[in-house]
Order: sequence, then structure tokens, then C-alpha cells
Amino acid sequence: MNVARRILIVEDDLLNRLLLSTVLESSGFQVQAVTDGAHVLEKAEEFVPNLITMDIDLPDISGLELIRRLQADPNLRQIPVLAVTAYVGKGEEARIREAGARGFLAKPISIGPFLAAVNGVLAGSVSRDVSGRPAI
Repeated sequence: MNVARRILIVEDDLLNRLLLSTVLESSGFQVQAVTDGAHVLEKAEEFVPNLITMDIDLPDISGLELIRRLQADPNLRQIPVLAVTAYVGKGEEARIREAGARGFLAKPISIGPFLAAVNGVLAGSVSRDVSGRPAI
């Protein structure tokens, strides 16, 4: 049961944020969402999530930069990040891995693969993106 598991969603798109929140809450997770990069570190310190889902394309700062900042913070670096992006260009997965994300999913999100990736990252295993390729 996932009752004690907390997930911080970093997503600027309202529909994506609602979808992720609804799916996670209906699966027993406690969820809080942040709509912009300016409040991610503060919210992570306050909420103390077990996982952060990170949109890579945010309007005010790159999700990659936020992952790097999380990794550089001694109080936050242990929180695994599942990167979520619509941009899966050449080299994108490598850049996300180098930034420190432990999982990767390409948008659009399908519920089954999303929950599998969340549970896989929380369990410490390799998650897979929606194409079936090994995630980072």
C-alpha cells in the first residue's frame, strides 16, 4: 500500500498536472504539485517527497537544471526524480541521465506505463519509457 508515499509533481500544463495527480492519488499516493520551477526546492524541503516527477520543459527554468540543483542539495539529493518530457530528441535521454534523473517517460503519458515507472523508480529498479526502451 502506498499511503505513506509522497510524490511532488512539477508540471506547468494544467491538464497534465490534473492527470498525474488524479492517477497518483487514486493509487494511494499523497500528492502535491508545483507549477513553476521557482518553488521546486522550497516545496521539496517542505513536503519531503519520496519521488519527484519533473517536467523537463518548464517556462521559467529547465527541468534539467532543477534536477541538477536537487542533486547538488545535500538535503534533497536522495529524492529520486522521474523525468517527463514531450521532447525526446537525440541526446535527450543522455542529458537527463547526466543531470541525475533515475527514470524517464516520454509524453503523452499512458496510465499503466506511468504507474509502472513511478513504482519502479520508488523500488529502485529501471523504469521504461512508453516506447518500451529501457529508461534511464
